[in-house]
Amino acid sequence: MPVVRDLRVLLRLTNFRRLLAVRLLSQCADGVYQVALATYVVFSPEKETSPAAIASAMAVLLLPYSLVGPFAGVLLDRWPRRQVFLYGNLLRALLATGTAFLILASVPDWIFYASALSVTAVNRFVLAGLSAALPRVVDSERLVVANSLSPTAGTLAATLGGGIAFGVRLLASDSDAVVVAVGALLYLCAALAALRMSRALLGPDDIRPQPRIAAAVASTARGLREGLRHLAERRPAARALGAMTVMRFCYGALTVAVLMLCRYTWGKTESDGLALLGLAVAISGAGFFAAAVISPWTVGRLGAFGWMTACAATAAVLEPALGLTFAPAPFMVAAFILGLATQGAKIATDTVVQTAADDAYRGRIFSLYDVLFNVAFVAAAGVAALMLPPDGRSVPLVVMVAVLYGGTALFLRRTA
Repeated sequence: MPVVRDLRVLLRLTNFRRLLAVRLLSQCADGVYQVALATYVVFSPEKETSPAAIASAMAVLLLPYSLVGPFAGVLLDRWPRRQVFLYGNLLRALLATGTAFLILASVPDWIFYASALSVTAVNRFVLAGLSAALPRVVDSERLVVANSLSPTAGTLAATLGGGIAFGVRLLASDSDAVVVAVGALLYLCAALAALRMSRALLGPDDIRPQPRIAAAVASTARGLREGLRHLAERRPAARALGAMTVMRFCYGALTVAVLMLCRYTWGKTESDGLALLGLAVAISGAGFFAAAVISPWTVGRLGAFGWMTACAATAAVLEPALGLTFAPAPFMVAAFILGLATQGAKIATDTVVQTAADDAYRGRIFSLYDVLFNVAFVAAAGVAALMLPPDGRSVPLVVMVAVLYGGTALFLRRTA
């Protein structure tokens, strides 16, 4: 198969392997750190976890991607990318180490969140830099395969990092500080891996004077406005993004519910609850993988909007049927189905946006897509914080989510 052949060629490219190693170590560390943050907020024995605390943690994890992301390129076009990977990961290692000490010192939550926010904000520069540097180590003929392989491998590395975090926490007597320290060590390894590449290898080439930072930021803001205007003129892309935003909101609200159920209802101890949460994450991840396998076929048969409609309708029917039991086994089945439905809809949305938007605006629209995707998740956590009781059992929340899924399916059906 041509893809397999190209993949083998890519892995023989020394600089591609080195850049991939930086990505894998960085995103594995991200997975460790993010799970450590979530478990510290939710499963620390000394904390009385609330949905509001979970919403705060999600905001810390996700909002930097949305707020910093569109403007990261302004600075990435000024700094050597190899140095971004080196110093960015060194900085994250230092900040993560500081977070570990803050956990041990039991500081007020706002200090802890400020430290965590600093770590996740730097992450956007590293991830954007990895994507920008890829054409410097791969020829244009195989760039599409490289763009497919690298983010997928990074996602798997982040998932592995989450698994490492769960394992370390269970082995280290529920010590979140130890888990964060492991993440700091992986950030350090990512920084050292960057040193295997020369400073000039990854660019950017300084071939013309750069505008002042303030002017560049203002230009980026204007570009995003132009992207939004272009999106309004491309109705299929706007409909797909709107539907995907609602489905992401639903997934986020149920994620908070599962966290509370694992913490206070299903697990007799914090360790039991953490194990159940790990299982739910793994099962939902299996749903994401299943979506990646079947979506090309289903989109080919049903069309992108037809597949999105099927995903939303399936979720609307099965989510209340399984969720209203508030029992672990049905919820695990729901985790798989909703993982499949959410990722299947995202794959279809990506396809619609890529085909409906002009190439000149595609990057800006995907930046807006990234903002909507993450803000919807954080907004869902905030709404769930208002609706959920401490034990996570909320019939109104489950019903609201089912209605939103059903409304999305009807909207897609009528506008397709």
